[in-house]
Order: sequence, then C-alpha cells, then structure tokens
Amino acid sequence: MQEAILLIGHGSRDPEGNREFEDFVRLVSEREREQKREKEREVRIAHAFLEFANPTIDEAIDWLAAEGATNIKAVPIILLAAGHVKIEIPHLLDDARRRHPQIRIEYGRHLGLHEEVLTILQDRLGQAEGVNSRRQDTTVLLVGRGSSDPDANGDLYKIARLLWERTGVENVETCFMGVTFPDFPAGIRRAAMTGSSWVIVLPYFLFTGILMKRMEIMLKNISQEFPDVTFSLADYFGYHPKLIDIVRDRIREIAVGDARMNCDTCQYRLQAVHDHHHPNRREHVHEK
Repeated sequence: MQEAILLIGHGSRDPEGNREFEDFVRLVSEREREQKREKEREVRIAHAFLEFANPTIDEAIDWLAAEGATNIKAVPIILLAAGHVKIEIPHLLDDARRRHPQIRIEYGRHLGLHEEVLTILQDRLGQAEGVNSRRQDTTVLLVGRGSSDPDANGDLYKIARLLWERTGVENVETCFMGVTFPDFPAGIRRAAMTGSSWVIVLPYFLFTGILMKRMEIMLKNISQEFPDVTFSLADYFGYHPKLIDIVRDRIREIAVGDARMNCDTCQYRLQAVHDHHHPNRREHVHEK
C-alpha cells in the first residue's frame, strides 16, 4: 500500500454515534471503489476519532504506517472549524510526521460551507414537512453544537441566512446545544414566539449522539409551553448521499493541491496550541 485516506470524526460518548460514523466511512470507501477506473490503484480508507472513541488519530496513523503507507491524506469529518480543526488535529499530525518522517501526511479541509451542505439541510427540511408544507407560516430553528470560537459560530449564522434565502420559510432562527448562546431552550422559545404556527427544528449535526438525544427530550418538554404551535424535529445529516459527495470533494482537493485549509502554515498555530492546553485556561465541556 502506498496511499491512504484517514477520515477523522469527532467521536461521541454515545456508542451509537460512533457506529454511525464507522458505517459512513464504509459507505465512502464503497463509493470510492465503485468509481475507481480500472487502472487506478485502490486506496485504503481508514478512520480515527479525535476523542471519546478508538482508534485515536495517533493509533490510526501508526497502523497505516505499519501497513506500508507512504502518503496519508487526513480529512476532518467535522462541520465547522473551531479548535479541533484549527489547532488540535494539526498538532497531532505534526507529532505523527515526527514519528514517521518517511510518510507524507497532508491535511484537508473540514466540511464547512460546501454547496451541498445546504442541499442536505433543504432535503431534511422537506422530509420533516412531508406533504403538508406551509413555508410562509413556518419558522426553522437551525441548531448547532456550539463552540468557543466565534468564527465557527458565525458560520452557522451564515448558513442560516443562506437557508432562509433558498427555502422561503418565514424565519430561520439559530441556537446552540452547548458552550455558547442562545442555547436550545432559548432558541425554541424564540422560534415559538415568532408568530409561525409551525416550528421545525433542523439539527446541524452529522450523526446521532448525546446532544441529539437530549435535543429530542428538551423539545418534547418545552413544546408543551406552546399548545398553539406545531413542533417537528428534522433528521440530522446521517448517511445522506450528498454528504459522501462532500467528503469525496475534500479528498480530491488534497490530491490536486487545492486543500485551502488552513493552519498547517500558520505562524500563530504553535502558540495557539500552547494556549489551548494551558492549565489556567478555562475549558468548556463538550458532549456528543
């Protein structure tokens, strides 16, 4: 084996979420095999988790090195770029390069503001509406995980605006499940008070996990405060075929030298790593 692709998931405290990510990686691998031309060499596609599950990034790279990989393309399967994408993963890849100087390790872009992300959100919205669409009387609540990085949070607001432009719903509100505000209870109450008779909660989440399941319970409880409003919970991204397309695009970007991520050459990154892990730095609790 010469070339390998490493798809990096966040990892979840919920084993079901980790299994969904592993299944998704298998789907990406199958699609890659189906679309390879006859003379092209098959590329090994592996996975790793940033936290909460195994294999870790270190373990996966060490295994690929033992299998004979000489080039590894690492792609973060993460929606928005915050500390994990900008600091932690590049730092771990630096460590791997020092352990395996014979291997070329390239870092791709996170999923980010890809055109097909909006396609997935529109599809999930349409599925939640069913045949009873009444968009002029519908408020969508776009729910993100939440970050201490204002840039990542701002990207969610940009996606919310683009979604409003494309769908014709009355309103698109935004909130977060943790770390920052407005939080989910505040988001639900604000959406319910817009005057729309239907609120559709649209999760900006790749797979299931603790936060998705918590969202469902909280929605059920808070919705009882608004008996005149209909509430629906749309599905997360899951195994949507367009998600596979996005990942394959990010892989191709590395191959053609067009992976415009980000932090590999950033002069401030090493200092950021130090600050990120400083013992006096306030840490936020993340759950998946």
